[in-house]
Amino acid sequence: MTLSRCCSSPSFWGVLLAGLLSPAAVAGRRVTQGDNKTAAAVAPTADARPVLIELFTSEGCSSCPPADALVRKLDAGQPIPGAQLIVLGEHVTYWDHEGWKDPYSSPALTDRQSAYEQALGRDTAFTPQIIVDGTEEIRNGNTPQQVEEVLQKAKTAPKVPIRIGEITVDNGNPSVLRVHIETGENFANHNADVYVAVALDRVESEVLRGENGGRHLVHVSVVQELRRLGKLPKGRTFAQDVELKLKPGTDPKNLKLMAFVQESGPGKVLGAALRKPAI
Repeated sequence: MTLSRCCSSPSFWGVLLAGLLSPAAVAGRRVTQGDNKTAAAVAPTADARPVLIELFTSEGCSSCPPADALVRKLDAGQPIPGAQLIVLGEHVTYWDHEGWKDPYSSPALTDRQSAYEQALGRDTAFTPQIIVDGTEEIRNGNTPQQVEEVLQKAKTAPKVPIRIGEITVDNGNPSVLRVHIETGENFANHNADVYVAVALDRVESEVLRGENGGRHLVHVSVVQELRRLGKLPKGRTFAQDVELKLKPGTDPKNLKLMAFVQESGPGKVLGAALRKPAI
């Protein structure tokens, strides 16, 4: 697998950001005051269908900050009515030798991106890259209207229901979380895998070297751990009690858990859910 330094100019992601979250795009929607560093927070309705948005990124790539800003505002602004956009920020490792080691990078996430490239029939991996529901790629040249069409299409697809139970912290060891995860029936014609992701809700970095040297970067939904829990055969359901050990120094109040069902491959995402600890 060939690794590429970048896929598009920063201005491309800025155009998408401006188009998807322009005043016209959000007109007529009720919003509540949110973080003034991002978009106004919009709570998805109870019947909103989940759409999983995976951003492969790196603090060492100068093209990545505008893409990080885009998913940050998609996460906060929720610009697609009837959809719950669930973001995963997946930091890869192949920029770590270009002057700055990304503190959030993971070989497992690099491998996940490589698996996507093989599934998509590509011979290069690059940053930034956005994958929607496991099958659609947002790439250089897409217009805001085309991206919105991708998200609207993902919203209308049938989804396997997923329930993340109450997240509890071990009284004797605050670095251990426990949660029950269960799914509805796998309606697809293929077997699937059930995953859980532990992510930092929001982090900020001062990059000292490399292409982003001197920049202050903000990320959301930064994946700390992505674990495959087990198989979900077609026509079956899944239920499991899960124990998660946090990295040292992690604040449970700055966490979110995402669970999702994905056809093996990796293939199409059949369902997703998000929950934050009530701490």
